[in-house]
Amino acid sequence: MPASPDNDTSPALGLRLRSRALKSQRRRAERHRTGQTGWLRAAVLGANDGLLSTASLELGVAAAHGTSASIMIAGLSGLVAGAMSMAAGEYVSVHSQADTEEADLDLERVELSTDDQGEHRELTAIYVSRGLDPSLAMQVADQLMAHDALGAHARDELGISETLKARPIQAAFASAGSFAVGAALPLSVAIFAPEPRLALMVSASSLLFLMLLGATAAYAGGAKRIVGALRVAVWGALAMAMTTVVGLLFGTVV
Repeated sequence: MPASPDNDTSPALGLRLRSRALKSQRRRAERHRTGQTGWLRAAVLGANDGLLSTASLELGVAAAHGTSASIMIAGLSGLVAGAMSMAAGEYVSVHSQADTEEADLDLERVELSTDDQGEHRELTAIYVSRGLDPSLAMQVADQLMAHDALGAHARDELGISETLKARPIQAAFASAGSFAVGAALPLSVAIFAPEPRLALMVSASSLLFLMLLGATAAYAGGAKRIVGALRVAVWGALAMAMTTVVGLLFGTVV
């Protein structure tokens, strides 16, 4: 009786099984979120700041008895100024990180050129501390340094990788763009809302947008969406309330 496919131990079966495994791995795309941390942090911060600061600014002007035109001018000015400020601040901050990384890499290049054996021992010790046997750790260090010595030390000694590498330009554009998108939401509401209900509609819609933003950011980062939404909503409501109080107090003085 011919052997069934399940009982077949021929080399052909092994090849088929390996082929299926490779196909399965290709179909199953892994979603790692660490590669999103750089741009995600900048985008969420920018959108949240743009939405909240513009909405608060509009509510402050509205509480001070400002006209619809003055509220929209204040919101538009806040959008432009805030987007540029976010871009500049994020660029300087992330560029400082990039400068630090490059300085560490320059130092590592010097050490590799002057003390190659010492760098081998250093990398071997790192792998031993992570659980490898000394002999295996030495083999891994030798092979990785033969392939890309600087890359191996950057990744395993300094914690610098292509995925998490600082990107100032990307962070600056992400912050400015997300700030503008976030600020455009309360500004659009202020443009179309009737003046008697402008403050109510701006505050209500802004809280809704903030909750959606918080939930989206939490989902993208792998956290609980409800917690993320409530966390942003609480702080957003507090900021808008305080700005409204400022408008009420000083609007009567001016």
